[in-house]
Amino acid sequence: MLLKIGSTGHNVKELQEFLELYADGIFGRDTHQTVKNWQSNNDLTVDGVVGTITWDAMQLATTDESERIHSDFTLNQHFLPKGEYLEGPTEKEYIFIHHTAGWHNPYNTISNWGRDSRGRVATEFIIGGPSVRGNDDKHDGEIVQAFPEGGYGWHLGRNGSSYMHSHSVGIEVNNFGWIKDGKTYAGTRVDSSQIVTLDQAFRGHKTWHRYSDTQIYSLRELILYIGDRDNIDIRKGLPNLVKQKGAKAFEFNEDAYYGRVKGLWTHTNTRKDKSDMFPQPELLDMLISL
Repeated sequence: MLLKIGSTGHNVKELQEFLELYADGIFGRDTHQTVKNWQSNNDLTVDGVVGTITWDAMQLATTDESERIHSDFTLNQHFLPKGEYLEGPTEKEYIFIHHTAGWHNPYNTISNWGRDSRGRVATEFIIGGPSVRGNDDKHDGEIVQAFPEGGYGWHLGRNGSSYMHSHSVGIEVNNFGWIKDGKTYAGTRVDSSQIVTLDQAFRGHKTWHRYSDTQIYSLRELILYIGDRDNIDIRKGLPNLVKQKGAKAFEFNEDAYYGRVKGLWTHTNTRKDKSDMFPQPELLDMLISL
């Protein structure tokens, strides 16, 4: 679920009825402000956007399977040049989620991959985010495909199963990762609304660049889409571990490293030296909801 200024339809009406507003089915400025007020009163991120976290907090979610992949779900394409990815096709049996440790524009991320000298390093999908400076959210949650279905790029580095490279789908989320003294590793000052502090340190850091609600929503929809497209059981692997271990599920896991369990994992499950992604509470909630 993702509702924001400009959204229309039945779900907007349901939201407006919940907020005791005139239910015209049009998400305008009054609805936006009322959502912000509700988020503030319920200790949620105050952005006026109704994503999965806010929708669930309002207890408006249902068991209707038609809501699992929203009708507004779209894939944009910005393909790498030929030779910058491997065409395949190969059967996909794993999904790996990463974050980029970089800026927010997914198109720039792909273009940079096409220009660098590292070879065919890429993931099939990129999810854009808000700028850490807090001045640009144009690409927040935007999903962009970097090469055609069936292809693949190197995205896991050294691990216990080279098979996973060619038989997995990679997703990158535009995010800078850990934050120190209010700045990214590159020295960029981070807007305070985009900083999250974990209860327990992960990979040596407690303070991180927050995954936005819109990114988490888009990630959920994309995982559902890939799982359906490639017949991957998205509940196996990381989501199952999150239910058992919470944030500790993001630590190194031998089943992931050797490719023994096919399903959904994060890069941190296969590498002790990586920190993409980190166990933000809203991300944990999303994974449990799959």
